[in-house]
Amino acid sequence: MSHSTTPPHPPVATIRAMRIEDCEAVATIRVHGWRHAYRGLLPQPYLDRMNIAEETALRRSHFTAGGEAVNVVAERPDGTVTGWASSGPDRAEDRPLTGCELYALYVRPDHIGTGTGRALLAELTARARAAGYPYMALWVLRENAVARRFYERAGFRPDGTEDRFEAGGVLVTEVRYVRPLTPPATG
Repeated sequence: MSHSTTPPHPPVATIRAMRIEDCEAVATIRVHGWRHAYRGLLPQPYLDRMNIAEETALRRSHFTAGGEAVNVVAERPDGTVTGWASSGPDRAEDRPLTGCELYALYVRPDHIGTGTGRALLAELTARARAAGYPYMALWVLRENAVARRFYERAGFRPDGTEDRFEAGGVLVTEVRYVRPLTPPATG
């Protein structure tokens, strides 16, 4: 019996720092990601009005403004960007520690289930841990069971905090999830 040294599945994508030339691909992923993930959870006219050109301009503006956000993309060997994630300092004012927040994580709908989202999350989690953040928080729509399961499998847990925002004239509830990044203190 021979044993192969080749992994059974080649890497789906390489995770790398986002570049300015990725803004249109990231905008496309975000718009299509919202339309896919939030279908039935947000008003359809709101999702239909999302515009890739406007989103591209917004991504370029955020990218060139700099700041503390970390943006990474998943890129296939052929150069196609298949996912995007962004994190930075936690924006919550009710937390006693200064942690990190996952601002966004979107994968092209045709790449969901390939490990791309897990790879993006693992990269940002590792970077946050290396930067010394004690935890990572994120917000997810309360009704988005698929995303909630994804984050729960990655070690995130709801902390009981909810917030609401308006989307297309409808109030939508988000739930905050938190994952410790540092081991608990022993004492």
